[in-house]
Amino acid sequence: MSESSAAGRGKGVGLGLAMVSAVAFGGSGVAAKPLIEAGLDPLHVVWLRVAGAALVMLPLAVRHRALLRRRPALLAGFGLLGVAGVQAFYFASISRIPVGVALLVEYLAPALVLGWVRFVQRRPVTPAAALGVVLAVGGLACVVEVWSGLSFDALGLLLALGAACCQVGYFVLSDQGSDSGAGAPDPLGVIAYGLLVGTSVLTVVARPWTMDWSVLGGTAYMNGTPVAAPLLLSWIVLVATVIAYVTGVVSVRRLSPQVAGVVACLEAVIATVLAWVLLGEHLSAPQLVGGAIVLAGAFIAQSSAPAKGSPEPVASGGPDRDLSTRSTLA
Repeated sequence: MSESSAAGRGKGVGLGLAMVSAVAFGGSGVAAKPLIEAGLDPLHVVWLRVAGAALVMLPLAVRHRALLRRRPALLAGFGLLGVAGVQAFYFASISRIPVGVALLVEYLAPALVLGWVRFVQRRPVTPAAALGVVLAVGGLACVVEVWSGLSFDALGLLLALGAACCQVGYFVLSDQGSDSGAGAPDPLGVIAYGLLVGTSVLTVVARPWTMDWSVLGGTAYMNGTPVAAPLLLSWIVLVATVIAYVTGVVSVRRLSPQVAGVVACLEAVIATVLAWVLLGEHLSAPQLVGGAIVLAGAFIAQSSAPAKGSPEPVASGGPDRDLSTRSTLA
């Protein structure tokens, strides 16, 4: 097999894995919402998701235990913001507003990253990136229907915005060590320890010993259709977390971060479609148009960063990196 054909095959596998990751992440809210409606607190569902995934990823944590000595601050920040923060805010928001709306609000994160770069790091951004921010904000106005005085629960929207803000921390932390070459922290190790840190934080906050464990042995309902609660929990832990993270990271190894990031934008589309079909959460035509504009803005903002070492203005928190293209941990 020639080198070019092998590279092409590798990219094809990478695209396939990125699609699997987008579908897996996109289904997390759809599987979690019936459990929340069945009586579980959103924080308890998050704790079950993170703790279960941490248990599965424990062998990887043991394998990369040197990270505890080399990157303790990165692991702590990633677990607190990228795992516990994003998921807690996201699951709390979908208990009050539709899954698709919550995820589209969360997709303001690439625009917020540019705000961090421009006003905190005081680095210029490209005109295309600025256009992406304007599009994302304008699209969000359509999604939440500002002309009708916010037709959705205001607290739910604020919680979704909190998830977006935590994603900014995730992006910024993911850039740490990107210039270290072979010495950069292994993404799978960072994810494994992020899950362990997230579990520790959420255990204190969620207090799982107060959970109504009987709900997990019963039945939840998806738009009136009964589904076994253990099946939903298994999907959330194994598919929407473990498989989603692993396939996402491996896909980045085979693709450029920009390409993987574009595919990751499909997560919001997939989540909206699944919520429409399985939960009966219908969005209006203006909301669908607004959602498309949000994704277009996120795509432009995310993909307009110049190559590493370029003297041009930056459009995101840093150059190509292994973790930052996994745009949502929802």
